[in-house]
Amino acid sequence: MKKLLGCIRRADTDYGMIVEGDRVAVGLSGGKDSMALLKAMKLYQYFSPNKFELEAIMISKGFDNFDTQPVQDWCDSLEIPLTIVETNIGKIVFDERKEKNPCSLCSKMRRGALHNEMKKRNLNVLALGHHLDDAINTLFMSLFYEGRMHTFSPLTYLSRKDVWVIRPMIYAEERDVIHVVKTHEVPVVKSPCPADKNTVREEMNTRMTALYKEMPAAKQNILNAIKNGDQMELFFHTVKRHK
Repeated sequence: MKKLLGCIRRADTDYGMIVEGDRVAVGLSGGKDSMALLKAMKLYQYFSPNKFELEAIMISKGFDNFDTQPVQDWCDSLEIPLTIVETNIGKIVFDERKEKNPCSLCSKMRRGALHNEMKKRNLNVLALGHHLDDAINTLFMSLFYEGRMHTFSPLTYLSRKDVWVIRPMIYAEERDVIHVVKTHEVPVVKSPCPADKNTVREEMNTRMTALYKEMPAAKQNILNAIKNGDQMELFFHTVKRHK
């Protein structure tokens, strides 16, 4: 946890992710990344240079076999308010629209539901559980499938909703998150989504993992390349929040 918190502190310092008085919502899916982030953000409250309030929001996609009780219990143990928003996203994506690429539409609908609930609860910052491996995988997905160099940013401002989106674990590697989940007994709820573990993103993650095994220095070299001077700004296409 110490290493993960160090990554969060660094990201907050570099990008000004949190300012005094922010009301932060962690977007929970029940997966390891968002559940670990919630624990880390709770601890970060104690030594963050800027005081902030913390809540959690989960968007239920309407699958019958999804048990949200472990998520509720986890939030209760951390004394973090949880709002579960019930939707029919799963039915719309898979039954009505029969999407060939369900993840894209599902993601857009979940984000919309998240942002709307945040406005209802007067929350102005959304924290997502993406880590550095996610950013690298997204970069190569963009390169191979779209012919461009692009990935998500550590900090994004959504002007239409007046919401800041932050990714506090952007400097953390997936193995750091896995370590926290194991050592702190973070509960993980398996997704009932039919597309779970069967997506282009999962395929890219498998390919990159195989690459790192074949070329052990590849991952660190990629990180070094994007950390050199202005390359970090180019890599993330990011802005820094003004304090």
